[in-house]
Amino acid sequence: MVWIGGGSFQMGSDRHYPEEAPAHPVAVDGFWIDRTAVTNAQFQKFVKATGHRTLAERPADPSAYPEALPELLQPASIVFVPPPRPIGKGDPYQWWRYVAGANWRHPEGPGSSIKGREQHPVVHIAFEDALAYAVWIGKGLPTEAEWEWAARGGLAAAEYAWGEELHPAGRMLANTWQGDFPHHNSGADGWEGTAPVGSYPANGYGLLDMIGNVWEWTDDWYQEHRARLASEPEGCCNTLGNPRGAPDPGSSIDPSSQHASIPRKVVKGGSFLCAPSYCRRYRPAARMAQGIDTSTCHLGFRCIVRPRP
Repeated sequence: MVWIGGGSFQMGSDRHYPEEAPAHPVAVDGFWIDRTAVTNAQFQKFVKATGHRTLAERPADPSAYPEALPELLQPASIVFVPPPRPIGKGDPYQWWRYVAGANWRHPEGPGSSIKGREQHPVVHIAFEDALAYAVWIGKGLPTEAEWEWAARGGLAAAEYAWGEELHPAGRMLANTWQGDFPHHNSGADGWEGTAPVGSYPANGYGLLDMIGNVWEWTDDWYQEHRARLASEPEGCCNTLGNPRGAPDPGSSIDPSSQHASIPRKVVKGGSFLCAPSYCRRYRPAARMAQGIDTSTCHLGFRCIVRPRP
């Protein structure tokens, strides 16, 4: 793990996606954080020690999804499957598939394996799986503010974790998408899917792959920044100390979503599927809401340890 000293910074961004705004001052205390995302090899040790079965390896509870077709209740997870030809970018179901038998052991579904990918980040991890691993190893999951502070690597106001240019002097500094999303990934950075942890330079704090490769779970229930700031007595003018997300799971639910009953956590960092033409979320300020019942081929995690008071 790496020690990250506490400090203050502008969390969020006013220059990109609306969920990142407004940028606002926050302060966090110091903490230890994993240098890399948890790998397949590390997660395998956990499974061998505990017998843990991930959410993707278990049938879904029919009572939680009363209108679901029976075939959608079998053990499965979400896999990116590139379309064979150029298509519009308005319908994600064109490239996402709910694949029976896909899980952390079989990232692309039956017939695939993690053999030779022991040092790749573990994927197809739902929130409960990440939390179970963290508890087993005696750690926790970072808050969104802690994660973002760590990802910035000491460059508190920079656009990216390494500065102001995505590819400075043509260098690829994170595992993201190159080519025409979603049908063609040129693999110019050396990888079309996940990369082994540490394939790219560390940030200023010595942390690896905080940007790209896989999205990472945080411990915060999702809430719009504006909603959180509106609940503060003094609004966004005062620095928020060690801020957290929504106060409870119910507050994180999006009633307008087709998954309206599912609480959501904040995920950070972007992934190998983030492309300039589609998803510019390969930045520390970027964030997304992720249902806690969902696992995907580009979602993993890393752990944190906070000093005891």
